[in-house]
Amino acid sequence: MRVGVALVGLGAAAQPHARSLLDLEDRAEVRWAATPSPERAAAFARSFPFPVTTDVEAAIGDPAVEAVILLTPPGTHLDLAERCFSAGKHVLLEKPVELTVARGERLVAAGRRAGRRLGVVLQHRFRPGSLRLREIIGAGGLGPIEAAWTLVPWWRPQSYYDEPGRGTMARDGGGVLLTQAIHTLDLFRSLVGVSEVVAAAARTTGLHRMETEDFATALVRLGDGAPGTVTATTAFVPGAPERIEIIGRKASASLVGGALRVQYLDGTAEALEAEGATGSGANIMDFPIDAHRALIAEFLDACREDRDPAIAGEDALASQRLIEEILRAAGFPPGSSERVAEGSRSA
Repeated sequence: MRVGVALVGLGAAAQPHARSLLDLEDRAEVRWAATPSPERAAAFARSFPFPVTTDVEAAIGDPAVEAVILLTPPGTHLDLAERCFSAGKHVLLEKPVELTVARGERLVAAGRRAGRRLGVVLQHRFRPGSLRLREIIGAGGLGPIEAAWTLVPWWRPQSYYDEPGRGTMARDGGGVLLTQAIHTLDLFRSLVGVSEVVAAAARTTGLHRMETEDFATALVRLGDGAPGTVTATTAFVPGAPERIEIIGRKASASLVGGALRVQYLDGTAEALEAEGATGSGANIMDFPIDAHRALIAEFLDACREDRDPAIAGEDALASQRLIEEILRAAGFPPGSSERVAEGSRSA
């Protein structure tokens, strides 16, 4: 039996979800694609064959809708998710969970109280290279981790930040870490763990006019105590694939975009090629939908099987908490330390 789905929010983020749902038509029935914007509704209807409405409340309240995919700005997530949970719907939420960890915790708690399932779109975990690397680590193939680092050298032109609300605390809740690098940070944290932020720095470079950071770097301690580093930017023109590299006692692993290379000390090696571009440059939608499709399929299975999805709300919040800790250690943006510290204390 197919799961009845409503898409809420029809901006750019809706494209890979809608395309994925077309591929998953044997598992999901899109009952509504909803936005309060008549212009966005009309544009979406020209591209996809789903029923479109500007009545978001009606879409959420439709008894045939079992799950809602929320693709709206993060500051709207708490209110919309609470309305979905109250209507008895499961929720798949575009990252981040909310503007702050504190608001995200309220959202996660609302889902638990309602007995509904909550998933978060952090699709990098579903790339084939990511899945294989997790298998290798889980089987002890790398041995004890001695060090690891991640780098997100992306590019966004000023025109990207000239769009209303882009790069502001009020709409996005943060800059490169929360809006772009969260996918790679989440994958990095889920693979090797991060137990502590030792030191950090963040800034807005001269390449952009924006409120939040377009460069951040941190020295961290991994889950087993080994050293690690995190660096992310949207000021590296023209943009390059994100990477995660791990030094183990038995092998070293390099995950560049979706391409995996593992070199073992005994001289053997394995490789898994990437599935395509990663959206690292000016064209933010330049990536394949395979990982989105796999994540949505797993979420639909979780709804049917009445279990938590692979990336549940609490798990996603752990990655968002790491971002807040990095920004607090960096003291960025000026005056934000108290706000971030308050959110972290409530965690």
